[in-house]
Amino acid sequence: MDEEGNQATPARLHVVTTLGMAQTLAWASSYYLPALLARPMAVELGVDEPTVFAAFSAALVVSAFVGPHSGRRIDRWGGRPVLMATSVLFALGLGAMALASGPIGLFAAWLVMGVAMGSGLYEAAFASLVRLYGQDARSAITGITLIAGFASTVGWPLTAAMEHAWGWRGACWAWAGLHLVLGLPLNAWLPQAGRPPRPAMEARSTQPLAEPSESPFSTVALLAWVFAVTLFVSTAMAAHLPRLLGAVGVAPGALIAIGALVGPAQVVGRLLEFGFLRRLHPLFSARAAALMHPIGAALLAVLGAPAAIPFALLHGAGNGVLTITKGTLPLALFGTAGYGQRQGLLMLPARLGQALSPWLFGLLLARYGAEALWFSAALALSAVVALVLIRVPARPGVLP
Repeated sequence: MDEEGNQATPARLHVVTTLGMAQTLAWASSYYLPALLARPMAVELGVDEPTVFAAFSAALVVSAFVGPHSGRRIDRWGGRPVLMATSVLFALGLGAMALASGPIGLFAAWLVMGVAMGSGLYEAAFASLVRLYGQDARSAITGITLIAGFASTVGWPLTAAMEHAWGWRGACWAWAGLHLVLGLPLNAWLPQAGRPPRPAMEARSTQPLAEPSESPFSTVALLAWVFAVTLFVSTAMAAHLPRLLGAVGVAPGALIAIGALVGPAQVVGRLLEFGFLRRLHPLFSARAAALMHPIGAALLAVLGAPAAIPFALLHGAGNGVLTITKGTLPLALFGTAGYGQRQGLLMLPARLGQALSPWLFGLLLARYGAEALWFSAALALSAVVALVLIRVPARPGVLP
């Protein structure tokens, strides 16, 4: 490990803990917010509920284009100033949402949220860790996803309690306040990054992994496809899982209970990545994880309701590992130089696909019912094929 890495190592637990808590707050108050507040927002603002989700989709589109720019700034300055700024942006967006009086104000607020999401969620956190730890960032990336994996578990009950006590506007104000009194200090506690990796050192450290002479553009394109497909599928399942399980015959009283298994399964998958799978190149982890959804989907499509629990567990575990590989695979294949900007570019098509996912899969589900599972399974299999086409480095690299 280089000098900068040695200086950062003693503070690793502190960094993972504080950044993981800040990420939990960021996800709970943005990505998971519409699930509980869309309906009361729509009723009071006089719009249809799909309009609220359209504003949320617009935020995802904005976040896709903001990602590369924020990543470039993290490459240059480190994560602390960028993430501190996003805490303020989240507070501004949530405050604007609380003040919205109609669809124009709602969309404007979500556009501000889109800027914050594009510069303050996982991709920015991963880039911040790579900026601090270089090639040794894999375990730290896994650590923050383990903590932030509970964002919905923590966020949904909090949002429900806030909305019950103070209404949806009060809930938005409360989340905005938490970003200022909790999120901002947490991000401010991150250590200041040193100088960016020197090109000569980067070339030496990543040569065994990157093999840049072998069509790097094809690798980038395949990886972008993998990220786009897996994020499309995971977002579709997050938005429509209860409805999908109902279509295969799961009893209404069991829908929520089975859907709730996805979250713990994601954590189990991440624990496996932190333990056994971290000894492997992340390409192997990604291939195994990408197979889990199509296997579970095939079981559910063929067997129906009896396979609902295995499907939820397989899908959740695979999605948990894939979240980590979105940070570790680019690091293993391309190295640390320009990581933040590259990460933003790789995730741009994924975020655009994510914005369309709930609407498009909803249409498929409405028309074909449970047969829509074959569509998600085929997409996930295409990601497996793309991952197989990406060459595993022949020589061992610096990653464990």
